[in-house]
Amino acid sequence: MTDARTGHTPAGPGEPGRDAPTARRITIHDVAENLGVSLSTVSLALNGKGTISTATRDRVFAEAARIGYVANPFARGLRRGRSGVLGLSIRSLDSTGTYRPAGVDHFSRMAGTAAFTAMDRGFGLMLVPLRAGDENSEGPLWVDGYVVEDPRTDDPVVGTLLDAGIPVVTIGWDPARKNRTAWVSTADRDASTQLLDLLAARGARRICFISGTERNSWNAETARAFRAWCQTHRMPARLLRVPESAGEEGGAKIAAQILAEPGAPDAIYCQTGRHAAGVARAALSMGLRIPHDLLVAAGNDAEQTRSFDPAITVIDLQPETLGREAVDLLADIIDHGSRERSRVISARLIERGSTAR
Repeated sequence: MTDARTGHTPAGPGEPGRDAPTARRITIHDVAENLGVSLSTVSLALNGKGTISTATRDRVFAEAARIGYVANPFARGLRRGRSGVLGLSIRSLDSTGTYRPAGVDHFSRMAGTAAFTAMDRGFGLMLVPLRAGDENSEGPLWVDGYVVEDPRTDDPVVGTLLDAGIPVVTIGWDPARKNRTAWVSTADRDASTQLLDLLAARGARRICFISGTERNSWNAETARAFRAWCQTHRMPARLLRVPESAGEEGGAKIAAQILAEPGAPDAIYCQTGRHAAGVARAALSMGLRIPHDLLVAAGNDAEQTRSFDPAITVIDLQPETLGREAVDLLADIIDHGSRERSRVISARLIERGSTAR
């Protein structure tokens, strides 16, 4: 019966009151904070994984017992067998501040095909956000395997997964660990060389390449291809870097600067489609004609490159194929112990109006 004065319902015998505050559950975060160690250290110690010292492992167990931490029985059971779940971390979006950058459909195309491929192989696929500063999350450590898209050099997520003994396939590769994980990639050097050959065939003699700033294999391989091509063709290798997160505005800003200089480029090759759309917009606002006065091309397709007038020539990185092959290779490693280390996919050059002289 409800007390008319207070509106509260008294508890029955042995039953906590309905208005009693619920005690906060002790978590792995509490153990890590009390010991001054990372979440991954605590998780690896409790799960008997990695190369944690006996002394550290004992300290973790002692502190967990002291504060009353009880491991999630579901997660603990998964670590002893198979979860039936694969993890996917899209590292190139982890530091941009959003997982939905305007006009970018590369990642949704890749992740969608990866999810269906996982189901075909008997797994679910879980997207795991691991933003900068959160690389030690305990989340990835119970899945059966992991796809890491565009890892950075010495990527902390890749390092944590390798230490935990979790199978990893990367899309692109960690430049510091190329031989330590299996990987799937487009043939980035070949694709860039093909695009540069097209620009030269359309009359370009002063090509500027605008790269991103992420320290990943895609940026590194494309920059190497550009420098090598320029050396072979005895052209100046002008390479500028603009953060991927700057998007279309970043491309417009750098284009307004370089197109106003003496000896301005007659072709601009941007690593990202959003940068390329910004370059093209700035060029038109300066009275330049595309493609008559300036050729514009991009190393990846996006909504902006398809809808711009004129539409922008691109390298299609085949994201659906990347997602399918990465999950398929990971499933082969988990199910059959495959020792296959790499799969290289041909990109597709799509010429559009921005280079069609």
